[in-house]
Amino acid sequence: MQMDKGLFVTFEGIDGCGKTTQVTALRKSLEEKGTKVIIIREPGATLIGEKIRSILLDNANCGMSSETEVLLYEAARAQIVNEVIRPALREGKVVICDRFYDSSVAYQGYARGLSLESIDSLNRFATGGLEPDLTFLLDLPAEAAWARMNIREGCHDRLEIEGLGFMDKVRAGYLELAGKHARIITLDAMSPAAVLAEYIDRKFWEVFNT
Repeated sequence: MQMDKGLFVTFEGIDGCGKTTQVTALRKSLEEKGTKVIIIREPGATLIGEKIRSILLDNANCGMSSETEVLLYEAARAQIVNEVIRPALREGKVVICDRFYDSSVAYQGYARGLSLESIDSLNRFATGGLEPDLTFLLDLPAEAAWARMNIREGCHDRLEIEGLGFMDKVRAGYLELAGKHARIITLDAMSPAAVLAEYIDRKFWEVFNT
C-alpha cells in the first residue's frame, strides 16, 4: 500500500520491556502491505548520533553529570530529526523510532531529577517542534525488566547498571507522561508478544486512517 503521507511512530519503555520485538513486528506487518518503513533508534541512526550513543552508554563514563547526559541526548536527537526523520516523513514514509524525547523526560527528568520544564524546552529546540503521531508505551514492572535483562548475553551499559530503584523512577515517569498525552498508548508488556503485536498493528491503522 503506497501512502501519500508520512507517520511518525515511537516506542517507549524501560530497558527489557520488549520494544525491539514489537518494532520488528510492526515493521514486518507494514512492509507486507507494501508500506515504506524506516526503523531508527535513539540515540543513533546517524554517524554523529552513533558516536554520541557510544559515549552515553560507555560504562567508563559513569562520572557523567545529568546535565551533560541530557545535552548529549538532545544533540543526537537534533541530528536524527534533521538528517533522517523529517526527510523520510516528507517522502511519505512511516518512521518507527525506538525511543524519542519521552525518554529524556522519563530518564533525565523523573529519574535523574532534572527540571521537567528545562527538558521540555530542550526537546522542542532539538526537534524543531516535531512530535510523534503515535507512541506505544510498553509498561513493565522494574523487577520483571531486570530479570529479562539479566538473561541477556553481554555486559549491561551505563544506564542499565543503575539498578531497580532507577528503573522504578523511569517507569513512574513514563506512566505520568501517558496520563498527559493522548498520543501515548500504554500496553501491558507482560502480555504475549503476538497479542501485543496484533493490537499495535490495529492501533497504527486507526491513527493513520483518521
